Amino acid sequence: MLTHINEKGYAKMVDISNKDETTRIAVATATITMSRDALDKIKNGQIKKGEVISVAQVAGIMGAKNTSLNIPMCHQINLVGCDLEFEIIEQSSSIKIYSTCKSHGKTGVEMEALNACTIAALTIYDMCKAVDKKMIISNIHLVEKTGGKSGDFKF
Repeated sequence: MLTHINEKGYAKMVDISNKDETTRIAVATATITMSRDALDKIKNGQIKKGEVISVAQVAGIMGAKNTSLNIPMCHQINLVGCDLEFEIIEQSSSIKIYSTCKSHGKTGVEMEALNACTIAALTIYDMCKAVDKKMIISNIHLVEKTGGKSGDFKF
């Protein structure tokens, strides 16, 4: 049975009212690869639009908070925490983004964590596109999640 389809075959939001509230944590990642020049300019604070990592950090948190506005079947959830980490990888001229989202509720935070990474990566792209239009956002995926009926998951 498909949970997001009603008896008439139309899309619906799943009813979670009977689910137990549990603490739920999800970690996701995304990578943005760019030219050496763009990466150097980010590291040296030379991007004209501002401090890239700080802006991407805030954008990622905003992305997590607004997930249900962008993903039609996502429930609005009460996030109790959201954090992003950025790892500069010199060898591949890339930045790996990790987001961790936490809630205490009836549905998971996987989409919020994924959205946080994606929005952070898109923000980096937006801020650096004048330097490098060939940046590639890739490898967006769930790393792990805990809590809920389906149990824990680790990639």
